[in-house]
Amino acid sequence: MFCVECGSEGPIFRNGVCLNCYLKTHTFTKCPKEIVLPICAHCSSYKYKNTWTSELFGDVIKRVVKNNFQISRELRDVDIVTECKEVKEGMSCKVNISGFLDDVEINEEHDLFVRLDKTVCDVCSKRFGGYHEAIVQIRAENRDLKEDELEQIDLFIKNLVEDLRAKGNRALFITDIGEEHGGLDFYLSEKNAGIVIAKAIKDNYGGTIKQSSKNIGMRDSKQLYRITYLVRLLGFVKGDFLKIDNFYFSVISVHGNKVKMINLENWEESTNDLKTIHKVKKVGGQELIKEMIFVSQTKDEIQVMDSKSYEITVIRKPKPLNYESKTVKVVRVDERIFLMP
Repeated sequence: MFCVECGSEGPIFRNGVCLNCYLKTHTFTKCPKEIVLPICAHCSSYKYKNTWTSELFGDVIKRVVKNNFQISRELRDVDIVTECKEVKEGMSCKVNISGFLDDVEINEEHDLFVRLDKTVCDVCSKRFGGYHEAIVQIRAENRDLKEDELEQIDLFIKNLVEDLRAKGNRALFITDIGEEHGGLDFYLSEKNAGIVIAKAIKDNYGGTIKQSSKNIGMRDSKQLYRITYLVRLLGFVKGDFLKIDNFYFSVISVHGNKVKMINLENWEESTNDLKTIHKVKKVGGQELIKEMIFVSQTKDEIQVMDSKSYEITVIRKPKPLNYESKTVKVVRVDERIFLMP
């Protein structure tokens, strides 16, 4: 067969012409020379089809190309590859569109200038306006939070917010953080995220949650409420000493409402659910730990002396241990002395 255009002998592709002649008179993709893409000047999010997204530019531009380019329905298995470089006021891009026409691969390349229109996205507009739908308050029972607790909880919540944002919730942000009444207040942009964060704090540090709401107006004929989640942490932490039913314990760890502790009298360890423990009383912290001078010992007892009063005390050993040091750590609580586990 001969091509009616060029006269060459060989396979005829369509309409009596060979493949080369057919491609000379047919194009399968069309595009504008320039596209305007809004970008937030603060968080670098892009606006695509009236929706702001935190996707990478390469992912956004592929969707923009599909929306703005005319691609023939004849092409199958279409693939779009973009190569862009930053220039003044935007990005200069090479866009390669490939696909199959029958069994023939088609490749067409276009030059595209993406003009980046700097503006402020919906989320940043709310952030700078102090917008918040929820407050998560962190307090502790009958005590102020320690400095290391404040730092740990602050980092915990910030990491959690970043994790939720990375999973697609770009509308979530921390508007403000305040140190109030021995605890922390976190002002959050979304009330649904507020309960997620409050539960995460409770599960990780232990405690209870109380919820309250405040009417802040109306929008679209609906009442708007700001939710406050008060997370009340336990009144004790790792290293504190508790009195439970006339027994004394040292707290080994706290996770959620589970408390691991050791009985000072017999050094037996146990893990307890706070819901099953009654009459829990904190009797002190590290200030109860004292150092006394070793005097003598038997299999079941040890004699120690107070370095100031020189008073000698005999303490029963919870276990048959042999002390070799010159000093011994003890716990003084309610006029009783226990060997420090």
